[in-house]
Amino acid sequence: MASIIELNDIRKVYGGVIVGVDHVSMSVEDGEFVTLLGPSGCGKSTLLRMIGGFEQPTAGQIVLAGRDVTYEPPHKRDVNMVFQDYALFPHMTVGENISYGLRMMGLPRSETRSKAVEALDLVGLPEKIDQKPHELSGGQRQRIALARAIVRNPKVLLLDEPLSALDANLREQMQVELKHMHEKVGITFIMVTHDQTEALVMSDRVIVMEKGRVAQDGTPAELYDHPETPYVANFIGTTNFLPARVLSRDGGSVVVEAGGTRIIAEVGGALPEGEHIRIGIRPEKLHFAESGASGPGNTLEGRIEEQIYYGLGMRTVVRLAEGSTVLVDGLLPEAVARTTLPEIGSNVRLSIAPHNVRVFAAEN
Repeated sequence: MASIIELNDIRKVYGGVIVGVDHVSMSVEDGEFVTLLGPSGCGKSTLLRMIGGFEQPTAGQIVLAGRDVTYEPPHKRDVNMVFQDYALFPHMTVGENISYGLRMMGLPRSETRSKAVEALDLVGLPEKIDQKPHELSGGQRQRIALARAIVRNPKVLLLDEPLSALDANLREQMQVELKHMHEKVGITFIMVTHDQTEALVMSDRVIVMEKGRVAQDGTPAELYDHPETPYVANFIGTTNFLPARVLSRDGGSVVVEAGGTRIIAEVGGALPEGEHIRIGIRPEKLHFAESGASGPGNTLEGRIEEQIYYGLGMRTVVRLAEGSTVLVDGLLPEAVARTTLPEIGSNVRLSIAPHNVRVFAAEN
């Protein structure tokens, strides 16, 4: 596919001192659903606003469909934005809200009405065309904002925390609906969120941002299973981190001392013996080893301190022999009823496969 957006070495500096976006280069392919993910202040919304033309970069270039739009205003870019607060006109009906942009383009009222109906059909609310925004629920207003944004068929749709105002259940429902809508219309979506689940569920590709820079860019599976830094590993999902020291290396594996024992990890790069590192292990990758089991598998030994039932499963807090704690996730509700769990205070052994142990640089 061809790139619909190219960002070349974009910077945004406020007051000559505060760096909002710091040398970001990236491309977005036509039809992709890309999410900019990160905590408040990481530069994701600033980057989105620069793509939309609502802010100008201090340096760098923005190319849209092969055309340099770096300093062009929003109305001259073939993009539309959906804001957090929906930005619907309260005095207009739903139909008038959706067709407003089309009327500004000079289309006759009969044509704007029919296009508004088509857009409403797409979001499943054709019967709301003559209602006012205050008569709608939060989820319905969100759908109307989306319909208004896509009715002009822009090359790119920008979504700034589009689901942040919704309650948890409606938010989950809208995640799936928005993903399906993207598949139907085929427009490039670029979304900003701080919600990791939202990013993983909806996106073809996720760009994790940290302090104005791109920390990692990849598919949801790549970011979750192969985080390149502790920051990414901790922001997307939960990770147990343990300080470690390299003991030896054998081909593509390395033996480290961590958690009071020896752990084998699969690594790609060179790690000299004696080097201090950190290992990361996802809680769901740790498993309780059978009592008395033996063999070559990696094991950590400790004592159960706490067990937390959270609906989808059980989280267990285990204090390792050398003092650190790790989280262990697993056991679906039906399994809980059939299984005798180790009790709080029990000594346990945890097993981990070498390919599920991530290796990172030592903490500064």
